[in-house]
Amino acid sequence: MKILPLHAEDAQSVHALRLRSLREHPEAFGSAYEDEVKFPIERVVERLQTSADKISLGAWIDEELVGFVSFNRYPGRKTRHRASLGAMYVKPEARGQGVGAALLNEVIHHARALVDLEEVTLAVTVGNETAHRLYQAVGFVDSHVEKRYIKLDDRYYDIQWMTLRL
Repeated sequence: MKILPLHAEDAQSVHALRLRSLREHPEAFGSAYEDEVKFPIERVVERLQTSADKISLGAWIDEELVGFVSFNRYPGRKTRHRASLGAMYVKPEARGQGVGAALLNEVIHHARALVDLEEVTLAVTVGNETAHRLYQAVGFVDSHVEKRYIKLDDRYYDIQWMTLRL
């Protein structure tokens, strides 16, 4: 397994995997498949623009993208001490092989190298115990629950915010 920054040349693979994540687990993401399926590939390329404060990492097994995570540091003067993780996904057929932990450990390593960054936050859908345990295992702690954050048809999902103090 290789964990590498994602770039423009990875856009097709990223877009296909992102759409799969949204289709298979709509309750786990704030974005909707119905919206992102319409995105031109240029928008995906734009999302993959990398800087110290914004990076997407991919997990590759045998030249196949099997997972990813995005990291974004808040740009404002008053919020630069914080960053967030999002869009975390690992293909079901690659789970149980340490892919998620490897992605998280690499993005945390990246975060720790940034000057004056103090904490990283993420949100996990309440009830997704596998993801919740993974985040806890790498050091995230529960912060608070935000009720009714995601709405699918007539059903609401709460999210658990988690924080990792660096």
